[in-house]
Amino acid sequence: MLNSDTQEKAAGLLDFSVFDVKSFLSSLTQHPGVYRMLGAKQEVLYVGKAKNLKNRVSSYFRKNQTSLKTAALVAKICSVEVTITQSETEALLLEQTLIKELRPPYNILLRDDKSYPFIFVSTESEYPRISFHRGARRAKGRYLGPYPSAGAVRESLNLLQKMFFVRQCDDNFFKNRSRACLQYQIKRCSGPCVGHVSAEDYAEDVRHTLMFLEGKCSEIADELSTKMEAAAEALEYEQAAYFRDQIVSVRRVQESQFVTGENGDVDVFAVDARAGGVCIQALFVRAGRVLGSKSYFPKTAISAAIDESDSASILSEFLPQYYLSSAARDLPGQVVSNYPIEDSDILIKAIEQRNGVKVSFDHKVRGNRAGWLRIAQTNAEQNITSYLANKRNLFQRFESLQNALSLDDIPKRLECFDISHTQGEATVASCVVFDQRGPLKTDYRRFNIEGITPGDDYAAMEQALLRRYTRLKKGEGKLPDILFIDGGKGQVTRALKVMEQLQIDEVAVVGVAKGESRKPGLETLLLADSDRSLSLERDSLALHLIQHIRDESHRFAITGHRQRRDKKRKQSSLEGIPGVGPKRRRQLLNHFGGLQEVVRASAKDIADVAGISSKIAEEIYSALHND
Repeated sequence: MLNSDTQEKAAGLLDFSVFDVKSFLSSLTQHPGVYRMLGAKQEVLYVGKAKNLKNRVSSYFRKNQTSLKTAALVAKICSVEVTITQSETEALLLEQTLIKELRPPYNILLRDDKSYPFIFVSTESEYPRISFHRGARRAKGRYLGPYPSAGAVRESLNLLQKMFFVRQCDDNFFKNRSRACLQYQIKRCSGPCVGHVSAEDYAEDVRHTLMFLEGKCSEIADELSTKMEAAAEALEYEQAAYFRDQIVSVRRVQESQFVTGENGDVDVFAVDARAGGVCIQALFVRAGRVLGSKSYFPKTAISAAIDESDSASILSEFLPQYYLSSAARDLPGQVVSNYPIEDSDILIKAIEQRNGVKVSFDHKVRGNRAGWLRIAQTNAEQNITSYLANKRNLFQRFESLQNALSLDDIPKRLECFDISHTQGEATVASCVVFDQRGPLKTDYRRFNIEGITPGDDYAAMEQALLRRYTRLKKGEGKLPDILFIDGGKGQVTRALKVMEQLQIDEVAVVGVAKGESRKPGLETLLLADSDRSLSLERDSLALHLIQHIRDESHRFAITGHRQRRDKKRKQSSLEGIPGVGPKRRRQLLNHFGGLQEVVRASAKDIADVAGISSKIAEEIYSALHND
């Protein structure tokens, strides 16, 4: 229960004058289904499911609402739509589909659509390779995983390389070796490429690798112990020492896990909810071995109203999204959490219906599972503390920026532009966006600059700004409070020209000019509105924020420029010539035997190629010789 002050706040947020709640609830069905709460512009605010729609929806509109979180949502509701389903399981599946499709701001949202990484073993090869894999599983071999993160895969690969010496090089590298590579020299590979290991011994190392990935560490250690004793009896002491080192490595891995000797696939979740943010810590255990962990910070429009009392409901909302949003999810036999999951029996049925796997949910566990849960809880507490500290620090930077620039209000949205090219080639402009939570990467944009004199940074900046702010002026996005330009007076002048042309006067323009030695901390700020410059102290929080957004725009521009430049350099000179498609390019290359001979040819020689007229031949010749 909330205290009396919080109850008064919650009651004050509720205003049912816009929405005729009484009339709506009187006609609402008691069947199971899904409800969608809509705002003033008929946008979906929240999606939920219910066993009894009337009872569930009615609970939101009680006058004595005790949850500030629920009250903040209800204050914006202007209408409610419902969809009746045949069962609560069907309602749960429909709810998750709608959440993923509509992304309602008041739901706890799981932003985790990436494909998960695997370890791939090319068992069909004579000398199999072990490697990192993400994406479609087309190649023949064994796929182990999925793993919770790329870091967990790379850590496992590094460990396996030290223990069993199975190659990780690609096949082309492997087939073209005349002598062993550095991996053999530093004892990370047994050198199968040049015959330093027999096919039988290598196959044994591969078998042990697969056993290790399946969690059979004890069996491996027992086998290696037998081999070590046999080698010692045969007076092969070097080989016995080799087996001994492998045993030590395997045993150390067992000791590094929280538990030894227990099998089972378990996902462990711990939630820590505080005003301002939520952390859900996941710990992944497969075959009794901890593969890794992952921290989730789900977004919600009412994070400020959340507190510890909401932890159970947050976890109950998060887990259905986690297990039902992706068909490729690796499903364990058991899920352990630090709070009971509401309607877990319905979630179990939904998972079984969708994936054909039965999963149990527990929150009261003992022994090894209790130990894993303690680890997850400790990490959740630590991560949410760091997360909130970073948010507070970032807000202090925004406050400092307000003071430094003498603004009336704390800025909420910042944008920064930068230009990148190589001597005028493949010019790219970047636009990065920050809000009071940090980088807003979904709003980042890049602009490929065309039609300017190569190397003209001023013209490039003007084109990028014009394209960006023309769209924003049309309502395709939000205008920033401050526009930072990575450059000096020339770039700022072009920025002001664009702002004047588009009649945008509510955006402050600030140039960030590098100091004489171009060292961080010596930047000069050019304030366009007052035509003056400003230098901040090196320890200024405002300067740190400006450096952060400037460096991020620089990184984003360089990355885009390199991608565009590399793509262009890989293209044939024949690409992009009007009237010359793939078929004609192929005819030209086949006729002359290669691109160099095409370049040497005259327009008359080119016209001799079947299907190419004299006019097209002239255009090809001109394009290849920059005429």
